[in-house]
Amino acid sequence: MNNLLFDFKVDKSTKTVCIEREFNAALALVWDAFTKQEILDQWWAPKPYLSKTIKMDFREGGRRFYAMANSDGVEIGWHIQDYTSISPKTNFKFFSVFADKDENPFLPGSNWDLNFSEQNEITKVSITIYNDSLERMEKMIEMGFKEGFTATLTELGTLLSNLN
Repeated sequence: MNNLLFDFKVDKSTKTVCIEREFNAALALVWDAFTKQEILDQWWAPKPYLSKTIKMDFREGGRRFYAMANSDGVEIGWHIQDYTSISPKTNFKFFSVFADKDENPFLPGSNWDLNFSEQNEITKVSITIYNDSLERMEKMIEMGFKEGFTATLTELGTLLSNLN
């Protein structure tokens, strides 16, 4: 049994989802897991789905365009993450939106704000997701975002243990 923090809160009044998760890994490794394609594709999808990055340019103004694929590798949905701010090893922000296979966005989207900190060899990631509309946030939750992202973060925890 681990005692690592995991908290998931939905605030409809601010159209915000707040997630806090601790990992038993160094901050540099956790940062890499969120910002490097070769690591991201190993965990950024709840099993049995796969994350397949089509292109990624991690810099302010850059973009990650990726597909979610089923266990046979068939792409079933696409997402865009436009990086809006990066402070190495402490914070990055991106605008997230569903898209079609030709990279055309389906608005509205959401703004993600990810903060990283380390204490006593435990790295905490605090994620705040600001939604453009309450309807979008409610639909995201209804589609199983909490369960899917919780499973995804659990997968990351296991991956980080193996990479340590």
